Amino acid sequence: MDYKEILFTLEDGLAVITLNRANRKNALTSRMRSEITHAMQAAQAEARAVVLTGAGDAFCSGQDLSDASGSGDLDLERTLRDEYLPMVEAIYNCPVPVVAAVNGAAAGAGASLALAADVVIASESAFFMQAFSKIGLMPDAGGTWFLPRQVGMAKAMGAALFADRISAKQASDWGMIWEAVPDAEFDAHWRERAAYLAQGPSKAFAATKSALRESSGRSLMEQLSEEAHLQGQCGKTRDFLEGVTAFMEKRPAKFEGR
Repeated sequence: MDYKEILFTLEDGLAVITLNRANRKNALTSRMRSEITHAMQAAQAEARAVVLTGAGDAFCSGQDLSDASGSGDLDLERTLRDEYLPMVEAIYNCPVPVVAAVNGAAAGAGASLALAADVVIASESAFFMQAFSKIGLMPDAGGTWFLPRQVGMAKAMGAALFADRISAKQASDWGMIWEAVPDAEFDAHWRERAAYLAQGPSKAFAATKSALRESSGRSLMEQLSEEAHLQGQCGKTRDFLEGVTAFMEKRPAKFEGR
């Protein structure tokens, strides 16, 4: 695909997808959603970690309400089912770690886009906002699923109904995101974190994602059994052998992702 509204780079196992409509605060259009979905699928085939970030001073301001997908009308149900669902699914079900590097405003569907990632790292000046009620809508693009699981029902309900800005620090304190980083350190920090994941034991990361996400639907005994199964698979990887060898030799491990 010839990308027009995102940037896509792949180097040393790290794919970086940058929403690239800075003049529109990286608002989501039909084309951008298609490009993000395509880039996520392309990244899965080659990358060992993926980063989503935004150009300019915003991460993503949500749906571009001026974009009617060429039809002259914005059919929200069709748009969510045919365009948002594949995009969010591609992010959430990616087998390698996905980091959202939130460099500025993440509002509406832009907040949901960030929360679909495995890890969210935000600059301290960034904020999250469930802005939907301000235009007579409800949270979508997975927002009603991600929020209560990350911050609890009380905080999720308040965030959705009041549409308040939630600062990066507040989001970190609530457990909505992994960490808030000073602006001056943000770019170098997320790149360091992402490089760590791209150079790590990929199969162990995939097993970790699977086990943690499915744990809420299992009993303790079921989870223990699943851990045994997944750990057995990890124990047969080249990375496990390398990890143990490196530990015994008192040197950093050099994982291959297999």
